This record gives sequence, C-alpha cells and structure tokens, in this order.
Amino acid sequence: MKIFTHVTLRLCFLALLAVSQATLAQPESSPNLIISFQDSTYSFTPEEKRVVTEVIETSARDIRRLLPSLPGIIDFTVEIIDRNIDIVGGVTGWSQAHSPEGEIRIQLSNAYPGGVTGAARAGLASAVYHEMHHLARGWTLTGNRYGPGIATAAVNEGLAVVFAEIYTGVSQEGNSYPPEADSWVCEILTLPKDADYMKWVSGVHPDGRTFIGYRAGNYLIRKALSSSEKTILELSGMTPEAILALAGYTVP
Repeated sequence: MKIFTHVTLRLCFLALLAVSQATLAQPESSPNLIISFQDSTYSFTPEEKRVVTEVIETSARDIRRLLPSLPGIIDFTVEIIDRNIDIVGGVTGWSQAHSPEGEIRIQLSNAYPGGVTGAARAGLASAVYHEMHHLARGWTLTGNRYGPGIATAAVNEGLAVVFAEIYTGVSQEGNSYPPEADSWVCEILTLPKDADYMKWVSGVHPDGRTFIGYRAGNYLIRKALSSSEKTILELSGMTPEAILALAGYTVP
C-alpha cells in the first residue's frame, strides 16, 4: 500500500512538472487568439476547421513578432460565402478595434478552386497579415485613428497590401497595379475628402477600374520604399502625409 501510494504520488508530481515545463516553454510572442466558426447557410467540415485554424495561428504568431503594438487578444470570426473572389485568393475580411481587444472577420469562398480548403491555403495568410496590420496601425472600421479621404485610405491599404506581400511572398491579382498607377495616385490626391469610398477604394469605378485605392496604394508604398530605403515596418509607423512625401507626392 505504501509503495503504491509513493509511486502514484511520484507519477503525479512528474506529470505536473511536465505540464509546468511545457507551459514555460511556450514562446512569449504567441498571440492570444479566439477563433470562432460561424455556420449559417454553409457549415465547416472538421478538415476545413483544422486547415483554417492552422493558417491563422501560424500567421498570427509570426505577425505578433513583427507588430508588437497589436491588441493583446484578437477575436477571429470565420464564415463561408459563395461569392467569387478569386482575385484575392478566395478570402476577404475586415477588422475592428474594441480596446483592449481586436476583432477580425474572415470570409472564405467555397466558389474558389478546391473550395474552402483551397481558399484557406491560397489566400488566408495574406488576409490575416493584411487585417492584423490594420489592427496594429489603427485603420479599422471602429476605433479608426485616421480621418476621411481617399489618399489616406490608399496609403493605409497600400501599407497592409505590401506588408502581406513581403512577409507571405504571395501577391493577389486584386492588389496589382498597372503602368499608369502614378496617374491614379495623382488623381486621388485631387479628390475631395468626402469622395465615394466604394468608387475609389474597394469597389468598381464608373470607368471600369476596380479597387483603385488598393492598387494605387500598393504602387505608392513600393515607390516610398524604393526612394527612402526604409522598411515596410518603418513606413508603418509614419503618417500618410509623410509617406506620400517620401513617394514624391505633394499633399494639397
């Protein structure tokens, strides 16, 4: 009886020690994440949940090391849509700040080749990098630190686009810019502060151009990086006006 008790206590002690050591071994940079899957018209399979969770956790851990100003807790809500958004890898999203937490909504298209899993593997990391950059910089739907204006939007979206492209190595068609992108930036700088956001940033312009703010923003951030030799992390700490000046544009 004494032997059994002694052995049992020793095993319990070793188990607790192992748990304690495993806890201490966790990296300090690991983010605090809440990942919720929203089932409605479409429901996630266990495999889809596994792939999505893995991409979000891996991406968020790495981003936390790059952007230490992120909220302590980030709440992801993920849902399935059937809209074709192939030009952004089958994934879109948006972010909101609710101090001290951040919220990110992610939508994965089941119309993407390979379905939800295909979209998660093609575009989810880019979307997570993009939206977590918005959270760190304060370019969010709620708790926004910036005023109105398409130029401001182009700079902030451009920063998130380039940040995601640099650190994931993936470029999405919807963020690409044409040879005439310089004229797009100049055009944006002449717009009034209350110019239509959907027309100039995240929608379709009457002349057929799409996502002008994202594409022009990508171009001007690349130009600022090239002319200043600063990093994307250094640019991310600067004002829109300072970034535009680095890129060679005069703010009216």
